[in-house]
Amino acid sequence: MTNTQVTLVQIDNYGPWTVTPEPRREADLQTMQSRLYADISQFVGNRGGYTFFTRFDNMIAVTNGLDLEDHALLQESVGNRYPVTLSLGVAADTSPVQALADATARVQDAGSAQDEDRRECLEGRAVGPADRTAEDVQIAHFDVINATGTYTDELNAFDTFIEIEQGYAELMRHMRHAHESLSFFVGGDNIIVTCPDLDEGDYEEAIYHVEEAVDVELQVGVGRGECAHDAGFAAKHALETCRADGTRVELEW
Repeated sequence: MTNTQVTLVQIDNYGPWTVTPEPRREADLQTMQSRLYADISQFVGNRGGYTFFTRFDNMIAVTNGLDLEDHALLQESVGNRYPVTLSLGVAADTSPVQALADATARVQDAGSAQDEDRRECLEGRAVGPADRTAEDVQIAHFDVINATGTYTDELNAFDTFIEIEQGYAELMRHMRHAHESLSFFVGGDNIIVTCPDLDEGDYEEAIYHVEEAVDVELQVGVGRGECAHDAGFAAKHALETCRADGTRVELEW
């Protein structure tokens, strides 16, 4: 049984800050956002978690193995080095979607994203060491079959991007509504999904759905672990088996 711990990372009062005392240069904002994401990703990654940028002002992390003290240290580190602060909500559930909903509610209850009085709230509950298991996290790593030959070497870069993004968008919607999963584009033609306790048939159904809906062919490797790194590394190995053997779904656990 999975028990995914999810952290919502929200920059405090970010919208008003970007235009105070006057609108800031877009290039500067993009640079800061990317650096902040990189630092958060490294901090969480060094502790076995995964961070996904989503909209940059809101990021989502799978944080099994991180306690509230780790989260507070992240806030302190960012507050010391950036002109913005972070509020964090933490929750766990067998459904990643429900875990994110609970984490989001924790932050929303502390104040609006544009509330100038809300600063560095840390709300929620982390999974304790005694409650962790080797099957808490299930990660699926999808990619597009022969993306280079089908898209990269045949289309211009922007049209390739459109095709890959169509596949991602359809998979993201389907996995969220049909399987209580959270899907994230991570570059190239790769999509990482944090899932509840799904089986091989669920992944086969998802691949078929995307192919029927937007004509993008996917393959997927799936792994389990105590933290996102362990599950994701197993998923990478399973995906390599797909590529080597020409299969569409491989599970490694």
